[in-house]
Amino acid sequence: MSSKDVVRIDKPWGYELHWAKTDRYVGKILHIDAGHALSLQYHNRKDETILLWEGRLRFEIGRGEDARVWEMTAGERVHVAPGTVHRMTAIDDCTLIEVSTPELDDVVRLEDRYGRAPEDPAPPDA
Repeated sequence: MSSKDVVRIDKPWGYELHWAKTDRYVGKILHIDAGHALSLQYHNRKDETILLWEGRLRFEIGRGEDARVWEMTAGERVHVAPGTVHRMTAIDDCTLIEVSTPELDDVVRLEDRYGRAPEDPAPPDA
């Protein structure tokens, strides 16, 4: 794979670089601009692990009594299983490495700062 094969996808919160894609896994680099956040979301099938490469990030995972929020620093990682509600908010400019199963369109947005969430979402544990 050459650098010509890396696909950049601009997002309202920064961008993604897709550097590996097969029928079994996907590798991405995410850049989140300071102060921006991804959707509060979950995936029905997608299974992902995220490594914070640089920066500081507020990570929210779970709902209700199982909810956990913490500040991640470079070198920390988190596994997000299918059906797990989560959100990432950049405290500083952040670079993350994500490896996941290949279901890239499997995103159910519950809340979104950029108007991409449905009007009446139903979380998986509601």
